[in-house]
Amino acid sequence: MPWHIGTSGWQYRDWRGVLYPDGLPQRLWLEQYAAQFATVENNNAFYRLPSREIFASWHDRTPADFVCAVKASRFLTHMKRLREPAEPVARLLRHAEGLGDRLGPVLLQLPGTLRADAELLETCLRCFPAGVRVAVEPRHDSWWTPAVRTVLERNNAGLCWADAGSRPVTPCWRTTDWGYLRLHHGRANPPPRYGRQALRTWVERLAGTWPGDHDIYIYFNNDPGGAAIHDAIAFGRLAAAAGATVTRTPARLPAAA
Repeated sequence: MPWHIGTSGWQYRDWRGVLYPDGLPQRLWLEQYAAQFATVENNNAFYRLPSREIFASWHDRTPADFVCAVKASRFLTHMKRLREPAEPVARLLRHAEGLGDRLGPVLLQLPGTLRADAELLETCLRCFPAGVRVAVEPRHDSWWTPAVRTVLERNNAGLCWADAGSRPVTPCWRTTDWGYLRLHHGRANPPPRYGRQALRTWVERLAGTWPGDHDIYIYFNNDPGGAAIHDAIAFGRLAAAAGATVTRTPARLPAAA
């Protein structure tokens, strides 16, 4: 089971000349991305849930080993604020079924104003079938309690580890036998890049928490200027050098080549 290394999304115009050669039409960007990386975290579903047909088209346009994590709709997390979750969860999964075997974890990113409610979270998590991996990214410090950790463990849900400014902004709890890490922005130049030492420290944290063969999903969300592309490549090299089995990352930037 590998470390799945990719980025949060692929449709960024300033990635021309970085990942996408000049002249490559935008309709072929997913194919180009999937030839270089074996996973992506799809953020589109957060803003507007794609139809099942669109999810199915992403399945058909990507290789058999491709994995697509899906960020849950903000209707569930930010508008309903996890209340009455059954219908929005069912709708999300009904649409995402179009991905078939490409479907990876579902990410629940909670609003920064949502304070801890372990019972509310558990009700939501119980709406997901046992076979669906769910990662939860709380963004209010009130969530870091034993009760919340117990809810995650009891429902086999992963705590999404998060980094902002090259430092952890969540506890490094292991609540499942698989891991999920989001890197939002680093402190290196040019911003928002990550420095080599920051990336190496995350490799060590992950390897120390999930030794051996475990799925770990790592997504760089520092999109501007192609920072995520550069950092994902560097992270993959560091992880491989540390002995991890990693999914493909570019040996060199295709656009530059």
